[in-house]
Amino acid sequence: MFGIRSSLRSAAALLPAAASSQPCVRLSSGSQQEHRTFYEFRTYSIQPHLNAAFLKLTNEKIHLRTAHSQLIGYWSVEYGGLNKVFHIWKYDSYSQRAAVRAALSQDPIWLKDYVSVAIPMLVSQDNEVTYLVPWSHLQSPPQEGGVFELSSHLMRPGGPGVWGDAFQAAVTSHDAPGYGKLLGAFHSECGRLNTVHALWWFQSADQRAEVRHRSHSDARVVSAVRSCVGHLSSQENKLMFPCPFSPMK
Repeated sequence: MFGIRSSLRSAAALLPAAASSQPCVRLSSGSQQEHRTFYEFRTYSIQPHLNAAFLKLTNEKIHLRTAHSQLIGYWSVEYGGLNKVFHIWKYDSYSQRAAVRAALSQDPIWLKDYVSVAIPMLVSQDNEVTYLVPWSHLQSPPQEGGVFELSSHLMRPGGPGVWGDAFQAAVTSHDAPGYGKLLGAFHSECGRLNTVHALWWFQSADQRAEVRHRSHSDARVVSAVRSCVGHLSSQENKLMFPCPFSPMK
C-alpha cells in the first residue's frame, strides 16, 4: 500500500461491494498530541527554465537559513511533480517558529543574497504543519544515496480514533526486511486535514518498483492494506532525490 498505489487497487478488488460503497465513518478527535515539536513541510514550484539556477543558489546560500532553525531534509522531486523541491524543518513550538520568521525578516544578508533572488524564480509556495504520529520516530536512512518517497494519504473524516490502527498496520507491513525503510510517519495539523504522510527510503527507484510488484502477492501486506483501504479517500506520492546540502540523504 502506502507508497505503492497499485497495492491499493489490488486490495480494493478484494473488498465486498457493500464495504467499498458504504464505508463506516464516525467522528472522533483521536489521541491528543503529547509534545510540542512539529515539522513544517514546504513545497516550492519553480519556473522550469530556472530550476537549475534555483538549486544552485540554494546550495550556495542555505547556510544563511539553517543558522536560524533545523533543516531535516531538502529534496528535488523527480517523479510526481516536476520542477519542485520539498523540504522539512523542525520546530520545538509555534513561538520558536514565529521568532525564527521574525529574525529572518530582519536578516539583511538573507534577504539580499537569497530571498530577493529566489522569489522571482518561484511559481508557488505551500506549507503544512505536521506531527509525528505517536508510534513513529524520525530515523535516518541506512546509508547515503538512494531515492526517497513521500507518500501522502487523504483519509476519510474521523481521525486516528477511526483509522489510526489500520493505517499503522498498513504502513508497518511495508517497513520490513526486503521492503522500504520507513523514516517517519506524520499527520497534518495545519493544511489539508485528515492527511497522513509516510517518508520512505529505497536503495533505488528500481528497487522500489521491485518492492511494489512483490507486495501484490504478499498475503501479509495485502491483508493489512485491505483493512485500511476503506478509510482512504485519495493518495499521491513523490519520488525525490536529496540535494547535496540536505542533512538527510
